[in-house]
Amino acid sequence: MGHNVPVPHALRFEPAPGTRPLTELPLLIVVGLTGVGKTSFTRALGWPTLLGRRELVNRYVLPQLGALPEGLNRTERFRLTARWRMEHPGGLAEALAAAHTEPVWPLVFDGLRGEAEARYAREHFDRAYFVVLEAPAAVRLERLLGRGERFDHAAVSREEIARFRELAEGMLAQSELDRLLGRGYPLEDLIAKLKIVVEEQKNYRPEGPRRALARCRRALFLDATRIDPEAAARRTRAWLQEVGR
Repeated sequence: MGHNVPVPHALRFEPAPGTRPLTELPLLIVVGLTGVGKTSFTRALGWPTLLGRRELVNRYVLPQLGALPEGLNRTERFRLTARWRMEHPGGLAEALAAAHTEPVWPLVFDGLRGEAEARYAREHFDRAYFVVLEAPAAVRLERLLGRGERFDHAAVSREEIARFRELAEGMLAQSELDRLLGRGYPLEDLIAKLKIVVEEQKNYRPEGPRRALARCRRALFLDATRIDPEAAARRTRAWLQEVGR
């Protein structure tokens, strides 16, 4: 299946000829935490995509906070986006609502997280559809360890190395942690990725999107541990036909 096709016109944060607010356009919004497989899913779809969450933070959120993206690790970015949410409870969904682009369909945004963002999008993007990808923390952590992105970086202190098992309490069973240790991942790398998963889950509870999008006919929930990206893409296409898009 094909790779993403870029949207022919750049996303804008002010009106421009030929563009409309995203809140008025049909849009497929992918929802899920880091490591659930959003990127693989959107690639399998092969549909035009807007700039992703990371770029939306870089271009819209960080400048309003007086910050630059260069040199920030994941945990620092979480702290900055938490500051943004203090004034903008809808989080990144509010930033997305400020954007304009040329009307095209299909059009994908990857992605929103948590209850507040999903609820804001449900209430303000009247023509949007939602695909929620779900996976437990241990699966997301292992995928982070395997994907090798420089972006997935977090500083690790000596104290955290000494008490790394405490970081996982309440999120991963010790047997799951032992299994990952047995896979040969460097301890410091494992701790760094564990910090990302822990910090993200503090800010965006995994069960939140289900609460926000419960009984919403425009929402499809997929278990990313039971369906691969290609099958998820096929299911999404079929579902959109079922709901009339």
